[in-house]
Amino acid sequence: MTNIGLIIAGGVGARMQQAVPKQFMTVLDKPVIIYTLEAFEKHPSIDVIAVVCLEGWDNILASYAKQYGITKLKHIIPAGAVGQESIKNGIMELNKHYDEDSIVLIHDAIRPMVSRDVISDCIAVTKQKGNAIVCIPCQEAMLETIDKESSSSSYPRDNLKRTQTPQGFKLKIITDTHKKAAEMGITNSVASCTLMIETGQTVYFSTGSEKNIKLTTPEDVEIFKALLKGDNSDR
Repeated sequence: MTNIGLIIAGGVGARMQQAVPKQFMTVLDKPVIIYTLEAFEKHPSIDVIAVVCLEGWDNILASYAKQYGITKLKHIIPAGAVGQESIKNGIMELNKHYDEDSIVLIHDAIRPMVSRDVISDCIAVTKQKGNAIVCIPCQEAMLETIDKESSSSSYPRDNLKRTQTPQGFKLKIITDTHKKAAEMGITNSVASCTLMIETGQTVYFSTGSEKNIKLTTPEDVEIFKALLKGDNSDR
């Protein structure tokens, strides 16, 4: 059985307002994607890294991996038009090389602060349950809205989880899920966890972290820099 980190780096990052895709932005003298790859490279239970890469950036990625000693990177796979297609491309390529009991941790390239503990728990729950969705509690008051401007109802936060990545799966389970989604005409699900639910399956939680931020806006990058400067490293 192989434990694989499948890093999704197919986005163009429009909300970041940068010429360079956000996963390839340099933050404190290192590309964002390298911070992410290093977390999986250093994890003793990860055997292989695969990256689904934005078109035209595969050679740059390979060069960065060589420069920063990412020795576990074995596959660079072309991205799709949307996230679901990118993940499917990665999963179908992995099927050519690894057995169906292998564990795949699907992770956003733009979550560079993922810790060793988060990866470890995701692997452990996936082994036990067949899948594991990294989550954190919902701390805020949650309001429902129809018009996006006002609310007259709330939702109990104890019933909600905020999902992160990685999202772990046995390779056969996530492969079959993508095949079923194709049969059902589901083409643009928000995430692997929502794809599982939309195809009638149950997902299980593993432990996330407030530090495991996703770099979506310029403000997120400032938070990332602050975390890096204060990191005494559980990564």
